[in-house]
Amino acid sequence: MYNTHLIETLSLIMVMTSVAAVEIRNLRVAAGAYGLQALLICALILAFSVGNPALRAWAVVAFFTKAVLTPWFLWRYVKATGENEMKAIIGFGPSVIIAGVIIVTLYKFTHANVHFLAPSLAAQEPALRTNLAVAFTVFILGLYTILSRRDAIKTVIGLALLENGVHLSLVSLAPNLRETALMGIATEVVITVYLLLYIIKGIHDRFGSTDTYALSELYW
Repeated sequence: MYNTHLIETLSLIMVMTSVAAVEIRNLRVAAGAYGLQALLICALILAFSVGNPALRAWAVVAFFTKAVLTPWFLWRYVKATGENEMKAIIGFGPSVIIAGVIIVTLYKFTHANVHFLAPSLAAQEPALRTNLAVAFTVFILGLYTILSRRDAIKTVIGLALLENGVHLSLVSLAPNLRETALMGIATEVVITVYLLLYIIKGIHDRFGSTDTYALSELYW
């Protein structure tokens, strides 16, 4: 039913774009890496729509929210606050190593335990098994970004990655249910991203920085 090779290729490239979005210190380029990942997840949703035409509507919505609006919001606010990421808590070299360990560990763990994590016959299919492994990997990389970065805009990128991981797991676990498309559309976080960036711009205007450590200076 599905083009297994295409789905596995797209999902594995998603891992590469996740690492790029996390580790590239130029925020404009990092936002571009996220935009590329957004196009990939739209393509993945379309690939699964063979068995569920309702997913095509989600793919269209995701294209505008993930691949158009979110990168545009990021680029707009990066232009206003500065392209260079604030110094991260973890240096570039160690961070790349940690990201590599996360990818290898989670990918192997999910592949080996997919029967426990998703006890269904559909999840045993090669394409869905790979997608679930990638989904968990992207989710944890997003969480890692939020926890390890001081730059507020980079943490927003981490939130967007986290959302992509959730959505990829959703379409992988229930690709044939009409409700999957409805849940995917309902949980798009583009408005949240915009509001966070708006607040970050206000913090930058007040403190001259997007360093989240500057939040300690906010008090009543």
